[in-house]
Amino acid sequence: MRESMSSALFGAMSNEIRLDTISNNLANVNTTGFKKQAYGFQDTFQRFATDYLTDDRLNLRASSIWPQANVQARPRLSGQYADQSQGSLQATGNPLDLAIAGDAYFKVRTPDGDMMTRDGSFKLTNDGRLITEQGYEVLGNGGSPVTFPTNGRVEIDSNGRITVDGDEAGTVDLVGVSDPKSLESVGKNTFRIRKGSRATEVPVTDATVQQGFLEKSNVEVVSEMVNMMEAQRAFEINQKLMTTTDSMESLVINKVGQIS
Repeated sequence: MRESMSSALFGAMSNEIRLDTISNNLANVNTTGFKKQAYGFQDTFQRFATDYLTDDRLNLRASSIWPQANVQARPRLSGQYADQSQGSLQATGNPLDLAIAGDAYFKVRTPDGDMMTRDGSFKLTNDGRLITEQGYEVLGNGGSPVTFPTNGRVEIDSNGRITVDGDEAGTVDLVGVSDPKSLESVGKNTFRIRKGSRATEVPVTDATVQQGFLEKSNVEVVSEMVNMMEAQRAFEINQKLMTTTDSMESLVINKVGQIS
C-alpha cells in the first residue's frame, strides 16, 4: 500500500512542476526572445537487498535460496533547462531592434554581472549608450558598453558593426556557448552559464545580426496546451490513486481490528 502512495505522491509532484513550467511558457508567448523551459526525466532505481546477494554455486542446491532479484524503476523529473531553439524573426523597421539568426547571444551588463540574452529590443539613451528595455548596458567592442552618437543614420551589419552616417562607431558583441543546455535563466530574459558546468563561452561562427527585426518567443501555443492537458490528467490520476490507496489502507486497518 505504501509503495502505491509514495509513487502517486511523487508522480503528482512531478506533474505539478510540469504544470508550473507550461504555465510560465504560455505567459511568455509574446515576450521578445523568450526561450521556453523544458524538462527531462530519468529513472530512479530502488534496489532490494537481494539484488546484491548472489551465489552462483548452483551445485550445492537444486534451487536458489534467495528470491529473484527485482529492481523498481520510478521515473522522476531530472531537471529543467531552457530550450534554445530559434524563434521566428519579426520585422519592426526600428534600426535599434536587433535579432540573431543562429546560435549566439548578446552580452549585457547587469547589477549581478555580465549576462547573455536573445532579446534585441534596444534603445539609445540621451548620452549615447545602447541599453536593453530593463536598462542593462549592451556590451561590444571586446567587452565595453556600446556607445555612439544619438544623431544620425544608424546602420548595423550582419557582423554587428555599427556605422553612423557612414562612419564606423563600434561593434555589438555576439558570444556562443559550448553547451546551450548549461544555460540557466536568471530572470528578465537573461541567461548565464550554470555554476559547476563545464560549458564555456566560445567564438561565434554561424550566427548573424539582423537589423530592424526582433526574435519572437519559441513557445508553440498548441503544443503547450496539449502538454498542459496531459499533465493535468496525469496529476488527477495520481491524486485519485492516493485517495484509493488511503481508502484501502483504512479498510484493512478496520478489518484487522475486528478479528477476534
